[in-house]
Amino acid sequence: MGELEPRGAHVPVLLGRTLELLAPALGRPGRRTYVDGTLGLGGHAEAVLAAHPDVVLVGLDRDTEALAASRQRLARFDDRVRLVHAVYDALPEVLDDLGIAAVDGILFDLGVSSLQLDLPDRGFSYAQDAPLDMRMDQTRGVTAEEVVNTYSAGDLARVLRVYGEERFATRIAAAITRERARRRITSSARLAELVRDAIPAPARRTGGHPAKRTFQALRIEVNQELSTLERALPAALDALALGGRIVVLSYHSLEDRITKRALAERARSSAPVDLPVELPGTGPTLRLLTRGAELPSDEEVAANPRAASVRLRAAERIDPDEPVRRDRQRRVKALHQPAARTAGRHGGGHHRTPAEESHEDDEHEGEGTT
Repeated sequence: MGELEPRGAHVPVLLGRTLELLAPALGRPGRRTYVDGTLGLGGHAEAVLAAHPDVVLVGLDRDTEALAASRQRLARFDDRVRLVHAVYDALPEVLDDLGIAAVDGILFDLGVSSLQLDLPDRGFSYAQDAPLDMRMDQTRGVTAEEVVNTYSAGDLARVLRVYGEERFATRIAAAITRERARRRITSSARLAELVRDAIPAPARRTGGHPAKRTFQALRIEVNQELSTLERALPAALDALALGGRIVVLSYHSLEDRITKRALAERARSSAPVDLPVELPGTGPTLRLLTRGAELPSDEEVAANPRAASVRLRAAERIDPDEPVRRDRQRRVKALHQPAARTAGRHGGGHHRTPAEESHEDDEHEGEGTT
């Protein structure tokens, strides 16, 4: 086991903006419950607990090393902290076990944590040689070594293409299967070398390290990150009390696309679009707090380079019967406009990437407000 990161060394991403968005929900009078579904090293949780003396934290993480580090970091708030070894899609069971009916704030800071990247024996980084593990929870599940050495060439190419958006997925999968026929691939350095050699030289000169997309794809496959997020978001939204808020930090277009759709679905009326008024119970249950996905400032990236790819989305739970201003003609037009624009822009069978689809859908989202 690697040495835990010293307290205070971790720099939470978009901390100020996250606190700003959560404050109206967590700062209300009375005891409030805040869920950090991806606790990591506890940077966001520490700031929330310090800012809101009446808040109780429920912190989840699948990584036992991260939980140990956070327990140490949050020791001074011990009477207000409940830490649980669990994946964040287990939130309903966790809250039920704790006797909590609803929560006031939720944060999902997705992707790989600083601890997992920085401890060389975890195998997440292509910059350091390590065993090919990549499990966020080292107590269970298949490792990246097992995926690399047992998946068929077709399945490997699918993982790299879908989860890494790697255009040379077939070439890389072929190189991996040729190598493992000679000897088992066990180290991150050897895998990174194979990927680099499989990618044409001109393509290696741009876009960062050539193994970046392959390592991302394997990590997502090993930890089932996207399917977990697809289960976790609806469960989290169901757990929010009225006036409660959720903030999601995503680090690649696949995560952001899932988040955008989950929030947008509940921010729309479920009434037939041709009705002039909302029917009782058919109004939106969420109010979007951001217009599209918010990006980090140049200052944030300069202070914390790991924030470079972050996308922030946030929403507030509202009463579907709450009187709100409706512009149904605009809504009907908006429902038909994306399809027409998409057909016009991408006629001829152009395949859009998740990033392109996410950006296009953002163009049709309404104004948000904090």
